[in-house]
Amino acid sequence: MRITLPALGFGGAPLGNMFHAVDEDQAQATLAAAWQAGIRYYDTSPHYGAGLSEARFGQFLRGKPRDEFLLSTKVGRLLQPTDAPENAKPFVNELANQRIIDYSADGARRSIEDSLERLGVDRIDVVFIHDVSEDQHGPKWREYFAEAMQGAAPALTRMREEGLIGGWGLGVNLVEPCRLALEQADPDVFLLAGRYTLLDHREALDTLFPRCAERQVGIVVGGPFNSGVLAGGEHYEYDRVPDAVRQQTARLLAVSERYGVDIRAAALQFCLANPVVQSVIPGSASPQRPAQYRQQLGESIPAAFWEALREEGIVPGDVPLPA
Repeated sequence: MRITLPALGFGGAPLGNMFHAVDEDQAQATLAAAWQAGIRYYDTSPHYGAGLSEARFGQFLRGKPRDEFLLSTKVGRLLQPTDAPENAKPFVNELANQRIIDYSADGARRSIEDSLERLGVDRIDVVFIHDVSEDQHGPKWREYFAEAMQGAAPALTRMREEGLIGGWGLGVNLVEPCRLALEQADPDVFLLAGRYTLLDHREALDTLFPRCAERQVGIVVGGPFNSGVLAGGEHYEYDRVPDAVRQQTARLLAVSERYGVDIRAAALQFCLANPVVQSVIPGSASPQRPAQYRQQLGESIPAAFWEALREEGIVPGDVPLPA
């Protein structure tokens, strides 16, 4: 792969007040816990809390040696001060900034400059073009995608060639934009959220991962718990859990209980079993979680559990599973 990332990273959306407000002490304690757990890859975005997540990461990381951690953020939304927070779903109690969609070359450069200021660092290792997909923009997404391929993508490629960033890709919740980006540009890594999990993996496995392997493009799996439903939460795809997903989750839980397996450990280890996946980045606003993620990645899961998932048709026979 072109870029080397740690197997375990930390996702920054919850620290942008996703679903509920998090006070500053708790946010900083969570980041300190992630550092204490040995996590050294952090992902954030201007979108998360309209700059709140980046500001919180910046407050913490300013005190750390820059060469000891990797940092990714995103472009595609510029922030402009406004009188009142937008509180764009699923975020609450945001900073008072308005989001302006901009996938142009100039927009990408300005976004990176603004992020560097909020983060208080001198460089960003990986930049993802954020949410250039149908779930975020509806039918207009193809116009935004074309703008990104003509603007942000070549600008980020030049920045990579000049050594200003380590690499770039897309940060999306859908597979199709990644496939198209491989055809039209030269990305290094994709952050794919929620599309390679125990609940949802077929499309990525069939249509994207083989092409990534050919091009040596890595995958960062975001949302390994599908917005929380695989970790006992009440959200799926940033919203309430549909009945079909609840039923599928119940099937997974029944197998995990039969074999004494923590479903969260299985969810994390499943992602990393695919050789295309470089990193998995669960997020949290709880200081207890980072050490748990580290422990769950190392937990021993019996081979019989994985075989049971195959036998019951929960995962297909051709999906890579942990040894």
